[in-house]
Amino acid sequence: MSEFEGLVAVVTGGASGIGAAIARRFHDSGASVAVLDLSIDADDADGAYFAVPADVADDASVQAAIAAVAERFGRIDIIINNAGVGAQGDVTANDDDEWMRVWNINVVGMARVIRAALPFLCESSAASVVNLSSVVADAGLPQRVLYTATKGAVLAMTRAIAADHIREGIRVNAVLPGTVDTPWIGRLLSNAPDPVAERAALQARQPHGRLVKPEEVAGAVAFLASPLSGSTTGTSITVDGGLQALRLRSQ
Repeated sequence: MSEFEGLVAVVTGGASGIGAAIARRFHDSGASVAVLDLSIDADDADGAYFAVPADVADDASVQAAIAAVAERFGRIDIIINNAGVGAQGDVTANDDDEWMRVWNINVVGMARVIRAALPFLCESSAASVVNLSSVVADAGLPQRVLYTATKGAVLAMTRAIAADHIREGIRVNAVLPGTVDTPWIGRLLSNAPDPVAERAALQARQPHGRLVKPEEVAGAVAFLASPLSGSTTGTSITVDGGLQALRLRSQ
């Protein structure tokens, strides 16, 4: 596959989990890939990616990282906003400081990256942005109020940015994953009173009976970002094993 040949893709939060799967997919499809992550060092790069330490919660860090990518490759065509943090609990569970911290990373962080990259996207003939939202943006799940608020905002923001920049040739879409089998989920499960039972419950919650694979999310991201999807903008793809849309009869 070489649909991204000659294009430069930036993947935030690309050091592990979903982000790492996305970076691999774009690299294998011919793109030059820059991975921006808070916990990455240029010395860690394996040669496949341009590794740039970046904190999406800090505008100066984002500006410097995007400038470094543009200097290295001379262009930026694709932004994949994957960096984010989780939050648990009902509406009483998190104080104002935690609300501001998670909002700053999950919502404003994406806006910072797009804002910094916009001059380069405007110069690209294949400009595309894909934001990672979540199935919780469309489906109310228990004990996820703060996280849901941020991911709902990401979905709404995606559509608004798509409307603002469609005439500049910049496409903006979102992917809404369900529960994905990532190191983050692994850490949550390890802290559960009964990790085996909790994993089984998460698997059963998704109608296809298992956790989503990171590579499946990466496939949806690649479809939306591809120049072959040139008429697709302001929309979203849900990758959740049927959680949001299907209502199955009990056996």
